[in-house]
Amino acid sequence: MPRQTEPKVNNALGLLLQGMFSRGRVYYENTRVIAGHPSRQPDILIAVSGRSPVVVEAEFGRGPNVEKEAKSRLGLSVVVAGRPIEAAIALRYPRELHSEHDLAAKLKKATLSYCVFTQEREAVNRFPESGWMEGFVEDLADLIRLVSVPQWAVDRATEILQWGIDGAARILDEAIELNPVTAEDISLRLGMIDGDQTRRMACAIMANAMVFHGRIASMHPGIKSLEAACGDSVINPQREMLAAWKAILDINYWPIFAIASQIVGELPAGYAAQILRKLKSTAEDINAAGIESAHDLTGRVFQTLIADRKYLATFYTLPASAALLARLAVAKMKGVDWADKEAIGKLRIADFACGTGALLSAVYEQVAARHERAGGKPSDLHRVMMEEVLYGCDVMPSAVHITCSTLSGMEPAEKFEKSRIYALKYGRQQDGEVMIGSLEYLQTSALWTLFNTSDPAIQINGGGEEIPSQAIANIPDKGFDLVIMNPPFTSDTKHRDSDKGVLNAAFAAFNATEEDQKEMATRLKKLAKDTSYHGHAGLGSAFAALAEKKLKPGGVAAFVLPFTAINGSSWRKFREMIAKHYTDLTIVSIAANGMDMSFSSETGMAECLIVGRKLAPAEQPKSSGRFMSLRGRPGSLAESQDLFTVTSNADENRSLEDGPYGGFFIHCGDSTMGDMLDAPVESHENGWRAARIQNYTVAQIAHPLSQGKLWLPRQSRPIDLPMTLLNQLGQRGLDSQMFISPDHKGPCTMTTLSDVTDFPALWNHNADRETRMVCLPDTHLRAREGMENKAKELWETASRAHISRGFRFNSQPLAVAVTDRVSAGGRAWPNVEFKDIKFDFVFAVWGNSTLGMLSYWWHSNRQVAGRGDMTIRSAESLPVLDFRTLSDAQLARAEEIFDEFRDKELLPAYLADADPNRALLDRRVICDLLGFDEEIYELVRLVSDRWCAEPSVHGGKKRPAGAKFVA
Repeated sequence: MPRQTEPKVNNALGLLLQGMFSRGRVYYENTRVIAGHPSRQPDILIAVSGRSPVVVEAEFGRGPNVEKEAKSRLGLSVVVAGRPIEAAIALRYPRELHSEHDLAAKLKKATLSYCVFTQEREAVNRFPESGWMEGFVEDLADLIRLVSVPQWAVDRATEILQWGIDGAARILDEAIELNPVTAEDISLRLGMIDGDQTRRMACAIMANAMVFHGRIASMHPGIKSLEAACGDSVINPQREMLAAWKAILDINYWPIFAIASQIVGELPAGYAAQILRKLKSTAEDINAAGIESAHDLTGRVFQTLIADRKYLATFYTLPASAALLARLAVAKMKGVDWADKEAIGKLRIADFACGTGALLSAVYEQVAARHERAGGKPSDLHRVMMEEVLYGCDVMPSAVHITCSTLSGMEPAEKFEKSRIYALKYGRQQDGEVMIGSLEYLQTSALWTLFNTSDPAIQINGGGEEIPSQAIANIPDKGFDLVIMNPPFTSDTKHRDSDKGVLNAAFAAFNATEEDQKEMATRLKKLAKDTSYHGHAGLGSAFAALAEKKLKPGGVAAFVLPFTAINGSSWRKFREMIAKHYTDLTIVSIAANGMDMSFSSETGMAECLIVGRKLAPAEQPKSSGRFMSLRGRPGSLAESQDLFTVTSNADENRSLEDGPYGGFFIHCGDSTMGDMLDAPVESHENGWRAARIQNYTVAQIAHPLSQGKLWLPRQSRPIDLPMTLLNQLGQRGLDSQMFISPDHKGPCTMTTLSDVTDFPALWNHNADRETRMVCLPDTHLRAREGMENKAKELWETASRAHISRGFRFNSQPLAVAVTDRVSAGGRAWPNVEFKDIKFDFVFAVWGNSTLGMLSYWWHSNRQVAGRGDMTIRSAESLPVLDFRTLSDAQLARAEEIFDEFRDKELLPAYLADADPNRALLDRRVICDLLGFDEEIYELVRLVSDRWCAEPSVHGGKKRPAGAKFVA
C-alpha cells in the first residue's frame, strides 16, 4: 500500500490548481520564489497577473502548525510578481489521502478543510474567525481568486473614487454657474435634467474613463499616458485628452470613452483642465492600489448619486449578495459544458433592470470562473460574452453606460464590436406617447433604444451634431437561459405624496407629470394583463412576469425581491407562477433586523433571493423548495462563496413536516450562518411561511399547529388540536376606507371621541392604551350629511371583537382586543363578527396566548422588523382554535378566563416568555380551557421562549434588565 507524503500531495494539488488558473503560475514545493529568502519553500504559491499572490500551506489531519506557517508568509514579497503576499490559506488534507494510488482522482473528490489569513495594513484577519471551511478543490480555487483581490484595497479605492468625483463636481458647479449652457449640453448628452445628480454622474463617467485610460495606456503603444495627456506641464489638457481618447476609440472601448469624450468636449477649457487634473490624480491613486479586478467601483459609487431612488427604487445589489445570487443561479444551469467556449457562446443571459450592472458582472465572473476551472481561458470568452451572451436594459442612460463600461473592463485587452446593453425609452416621448422601459417587452420582442452605447456608428442630429446611433434591441420570447434581476420594488398604487405632487410613485421619476404617471400606469396594466403582475405588489412583480415571458424552458430565473414576494397577498399570482412552472427552487431570506435584513444597499426593508429553473417539456414541478434563512446578510465575497459551498454540498436536509427538530445548520467554521429547510411551495395563496426564521424549530411547531396538530419540542408525535380558519367562525369587518374614504364613497368623517356618540370606533394603535384585552374606542365616526342611511348600513358590521392588522410584537401586547360596547373597526383594528357572541371571549384569550400569537406570527407578513402585517383579506384565513368544538362548559370557562384577565396588564409580545401574566394566561388556556396536563403547559412556555428569540419578533429591541423566562 503506498504511503503518500505531504510533498507528493502538494504536487498533485498544485497540478490541479494550475489547470484552473489559465493566467497564473502555480508553484509547488519550490524554493527561490520569496524575494530575499531563497531558501523559504511555500507548499503552494499562486501568482496571477494583476492580483496579489496567494500562498497555501498544507498538512495532514489536524495540522497543528499549519496556521502558524500560513501566517508567517504574509507580507513577504514574491519574486515573480514583485508583490507582497496579502492572503495565505491554511489547508488540512484528509488522512485517507495517505494510502491512495490515484492521488489526483482522489483529491478531486476529497473534502478539504481550510481557513484564510489576510493582511490588512497592520492587522492579520482569519476567516472564519474560528473553525474551518470545507470544500472541494474547485471551491479552494474559487477562494484563492477572491482573496487575491484584497478587500481593504477595494474599499480604499472606492473612497478615493468618491472623493475624486465630489471634488470634480464642485469644480463643475462653478463652471456651470459662469457658463449655464454647459449644463444644458451635459444634460442632453446624458438624457437627463440638470441638477446635482446629473452633474455628479457626468463626473463619475469621466472618472471611470480616466481609470481605464490609465490601464489601457500600458497595453497599447501610441496611447498617451494620463501624465502626458493632462499633467501639470500640458498647456491644453482638454485638447490632449480628447485626442488620446479618440485614439483609444479607434481601437474600440466605445462604451467607456464615447460619452466621456462628449462630456469633456462640452466643458469650458479652463474648467476642463481643472476637472481632468483632479480626476487624473484620482485615477492614478486607484490604479496604484492594484485592484484591476475590482470592476464595480464606479457602480458602487454611482448608487449614491441617484436622487430618484425613491421612485425608481434602484438600490445597488451589494457585491457579496450579487455573488451569492449569481452562484446560485449559474449552478442551476443544466447541461452546459463549461470547458467548451462555443457552448458558452450560445448562452443568453439578461438583466432587464440592470442598473449599473452588479448582477451581470457577478454572472460574468461566475461563467468565466467555471470556464477557467474547466481548463479554459476567460479572455477567450470576452468577445462573445459582450457581443452575444449578455443583455442588459435600463431606463437611466448613465447607469447603462456604467454597466457597459464595467463589463468591458472585465478583459480590457480584448476587443469587441458591439454589445447588447441598451438604454430604453421611458416617460413621455416626442410623439406624445408614453413608454415604460423594459416592461414594453411584455408585449413585444423588439424596441428602438434611446441610444446605443456600444456601436461606434454615428448619425447626425438636427443641429448638425454627431450623436450615438439608435438601434433596435431584440429580446425574443423564450430566448434566454438565465434572467437575473434586482428590479424596482415601487408600487404603482401608492397614495399621493402631497409634498412632492406624486400621484403614482412607480412612474414619478424624471419629473413625470401627473398625466404622464396615469398614462404609464394604464399602459403597464394593459401590457401586463393576464400575467403575475399586481399593482399592490409593484413593479417587481411586472419584471418577474417579464422574466417568465423571456425564459426558455429549462432556463433559470434569479431575483432579488421584497420579502412580501414570499408571503404578501398581492404577490399570490407570482408565487403561483413559480410553484406551477418552476422547479429546483431556492429561497433565501435573512432572519435579522435593520439594514442586515436586505441584500441591497440602504433599503431598510426585508428582502429575499428567489432562484428556480423553469420546467423543461414533460417535467413536473416539485412540491417543495429549499429555504435558507441566514443570520445576517453575507459580509464578504468569501462568506458568500462559503455559504454557497456549504449548502450546495449538503447531502441531506430536514423538512418542515419532520417535527420540531430544527433544520440543517449552515456553518462557516464554528459560526452558524443560518438554517436550511425544505418546505412546501404549493400553498401560494397564503404564502411561503418558512422564511426569515432564525430557529426552524419554531416553524416546525407553527406549521402543524395551523393544520390542527400540536407538536411540541421533546414530543415524539403530535397531539390533535381542533383548528380552523377565522372566516369559518365569523365574518371579518370592512376595510376602514369603506367608512371614510371619498374614493369609496365613505359615509363618515372621523372626529375625536366624545362621551356620547352613535358610532364609536377602535381605530388606531396605541401601545400604552392597549395593555389589557379590553380596550376603549378611540375615535368617533360622524355620518356625512345625506349619507346617514349608508352609515347605519355599514354600522351593522360593527362588533366587540377586533384583530390587530399591524401587530408590533416588540411594542404592543395584543393580537386581539375586545371593546365593552360594539365598535367599528379602524385601520389598525378591523372587526371580527362571530356567529356566537361567546366566541368573542375565547377569541381574546386564545389570540393573546402563546399559541394564538404564534399562529398570528406564522400567518403574517414579516417584512418589517418586529412587526407582523395582515391585510383584511389575509386575516380571513388566519388559523385559529375551532371554537365550535368547545363544549358549553369550555365556553363558559373561556369567559371566566377573559373576566379574570380584563384588568391584567400584559407586556409587549416579544416579552411573552418573561411576562408572568402571559404565563398565567397560557396555563389557563392550555390546562383549564383545553384540558392538557402540566407537561404540555411547560412545553408551550418553552415555545414562548424560542418564539421571543426570533429577530422578526423582537425586531432588534433590547430586553429590559431583569426580563427573564417565566415558566
